[in-house]
Amino acid sequence: MTNLDSGANGLPHIFTTVVHMLADAARRSPSATALVCGERRLSYSQYLRCVAGFAGELIQQGHHGARVALVCGNSLDLPIAMFGVHAAGAQAVPINPAYTTRELAHILSDASPSAIVYDDKVAATIEPLIVSLGIRYAVRLDGAASRRLEIWKDDANQDLPRPLPRPDDLANLQYTGGTTGLPKGVNITHEQMAINISQREAALPTHGDDERILCVMPLFHVFAQAMCLHLAAYCRGALIILPRYSPDAVFDLIAKEHITRLPAGPTVFIGLMNNERFVSTDLTSLRNCYSGAAPLPAETLHRWRERTGSLLLEGYGQSEAGPVLTYARDGGPLKIGSVGAALPLTQIEIVDVETGRNVLGVRQRGEIRARGPQIMLGYRNRAEENIRALRNGWLYTGDIGELDDDGYLYIRDRKKDMVIVGGYNVYPREVEDVLSAHPDVKEVAVVGMADTYYGEVVRAYVVLKDGALAGVDDLICHCKNNLAHYKVPASICLLSALPRTSIEKIDRISLRQMPADPVC
Repeated sequence: MTNLDSGANGLPHIFTTVVHMLADAARRSPSATALVCGERRLSYSQYLRCVAGFAGELIQQGHHGARVALVCGNSLDLPIAMFGVHAAGAQAVPINPAYTTRELAHILSDASPSAIVYDDKVAATIEPLIVSLGIRYAVRLDGAASRRLEIWKDDANQDLPRPLPRPDDLANLQYTGGTTGLPKGVNITHEQMAINISQREAALPTHGDDERILCVMPLFHVFAQAMCLHLAAYCRGALIILPRYSPDAVFDLIAKEHITRLPAGPTVFIGLMNNERFVSTDLTSLRNCYSGAAPLPAETLHRWRERTGSLLLEGYGQSEAGPVLTYARDGGPLKIGSVGAALPLTQIEIVDVETGRNVLGVRQRGEIRARGPQIMLGYRNRAEENIRALRNGWLYTGDIGELDDDGYLYIRDRKKDMVIVGGYNVYPREVEDVLSAHPDVKEVAVVGMADTYYGEVVRAYVVLKDGALAGVDDLICHCKNNLAHYKVPASICLLSALPRTSIEKIDRISLRQMPADPVC
């Protein structure tokens, strides 16, 4: 990568890789608090030593240039593991530990990692897969001193292995949903990741050595990595990690740790505002808060600012985009319903849905396509989907939107049938496949339904086979055994037949227009 400076492109400093970024933070602010989780804390010098120690272990075990799966919840271990994998010259594969055996088997088989780090809580699910897939090196984290990556901090002689990764090396393999219902891995290089960090810093500038960022989102999620993990290291701030979200814990930590930045999904902000402690907790330390995944109502934005004194800024992106494409700016116009303007070096266009070639004008709706140095290298093992998603240097997002006269983007719909539940992507096809596997199910269709708390929830319409005895509770239980909790339908409606269009396709528009509580 050519070293870019602010004079050439309007960006603040771009690090060669995130490993160089962490090393710079440890050099400049060695004693500053880097990570906090419960009562455990690490300084930047300790943080770097932990990363160096784990990286050295991975290299010694022969995993340089390989992929390392991380199936972990929020703790001090996950940031160390993530940076440690990068420092070892390997590619990190962060995975949701709430996934079922079926979901994990697909991802691990597709990613083909040579090593895996996993929590003790998911051992019963992970360990049979380690054997069946032939993963040759595994680290099980159980919270004991002998089984934490944090133990590397005690060795003051630990140093990062050399050479450090290069800009064109693969950094992350981030799994996201696919139109077929099967997650697909997004290949992101160090260059793409590092540039996107600086792009975000240009749009949302932080205060060096004076930020305290609260991470309430799971760190395996790309939004949390971008707006918490990397944001904190870039500004040499403290990352306060919440192992498990609860409104009380958030209010406690904002007051106790003097939180300055809170990135979260809309569900979190709505939940906090509906909690009685919203009016009694001291929230004046907050500078700015960041939201993504779904638009926030005007009332939410106004009330949040009035009560906290901080702005609630909205942005847009996806795993394929490194991940951030747009953000509302502090000091810029705050347009209700907009996800802001494109980041520096990023171009957003609206094109016709049919061909994707005709660029549409202001306030015309079409598919959103984006171009910039942060766009993914491509999907792993998905040649046909790469052809559809990456065309002539553009990423076709599959989302429908429009631009105003100032270049501010408004998300209007989704080209795909994806449902976003509390910030998590759910693909109807996957839920349909699981329900169809039930022996009593004849036919099924899944759609998203508006929800005041989650933004959307999954709703399934099921036709049972003649003589079937299964009820709604049986089908919900079947889903819980095969899907992560947020993918499980919030409700299932039993119908005698699914509505169809004139060409006999399932009429999803009619299903979405059904009453919230139809008589089935």
